[in-house]
Amino acid sequence: MLTDDQQYVLGLLGKYSDNPSGFLALNEGNRYFRDDGIDGVVCYREVRRHWIGFGGPIADAADRGELLDRFRVAAHRAGRAVAAVQIPGADAALFADRGLRVNQLGMSYGVELADFSLRGKKFVKLRNKISRADRLGVEVVEAGLDGNEAALAAIDAKWLRSKGRFTKELEFMVGEVGGPAQNLRRLFLAKVDGRPIAYISFSPVYGEHEGWLHDLSRRLPDAPPGVMEAINACAIGKFRAEGVRCLHFGFTPFTGLAAEHGLGTAHPRIDRLFGWLARKGDFLYPAQSQLEYKMKWNPTYLVPDYIAFENRVSPSLVFSLATVANLI
Repeated sequence: MLTDDQQYVLGLLGKYSDNPSGFLALNEGNRYFRDDGIDGVVCYREVRRHWIGFGGPIADAADRGELLDRFRVAAHRAGRAVAAVQIPGADAALFADRGLRVNQLGMSYGVELADFSLRGKKFVKLRNKISRADRLGVEVVEAGLDGNEAALAAIDAKWLRSKGRFTKELEFMVGEVGGPAQNLRRLFLAKVDGRPIAYISFSPVYGEHEGWLHDLSRRLPDAPPGVMEAINACAIGKFRAEGVRCLHFGFTPFTGLAAEHGLGTAHPRIDRLFGWLARKGDFLYPAQSQLEYKMKWNPTYLVPDYIAFENRVSPSLVFSLATVANLI
């Protein structure tokens, strides 16, 4: 069951959010800043000397700047500096206008479903992978979490080990399976001979591009080729039949980086670091393999996401950001 704070945040998402990853504000472990007279929150976590926000303020557009200002005042009174991650483009200017450093962190990708089809030459390889999974006995079902917890946990553990010993799962910027918000998500499970081998969890998306967020995807290392594509194709078929507007593949860090997305307050060393991670950072996070999977579906909705921080780049800031993302 959602806490009272989470129920309030859920209502705000329905009224004000236009962030494809906004539902992640309901992740367990998040905190919420509220202040009198404003219908809104800032989702954040406290790490060492920082309050690190997720996304922008969740409030009416006319109130977001004031809510951000009050959040910063409260943080400073507590002896904390402010940073924020995965800020959607529509909110990034709020931080830049207040003198914070704002760097592009990556890109979010989505597909408008009204005219989507797997027909045509550009999807030949994708159709072949799905057909191969079908021939190898892959069955895809929409399922509840109850009774599948142990199987999903085993898939998670083996998936993570297969990525290399230095790889960790991101936290804060990705969703979760389980917890009080689970009944609001949708889970599609792939099986072979009744044995779960892979899954995709979808979270609701609100706002102008409402739909579902392709949130978590995991597979056993020995799962047949094409299993993730088969799960996603099954989900797309259901979503289209239900009239869902958009399937979002979510945020991928260190991808889509471009000078044209700059807001004029970027820190040059951070830009160089993210550029290096885009080229060499797969040992830390498999951004390129994620991007390759998302681009298979010919995304039509691409929006940059940003990171913002006060003051200079310090070891404390780097450590705090790495900690909240579970990179260390």
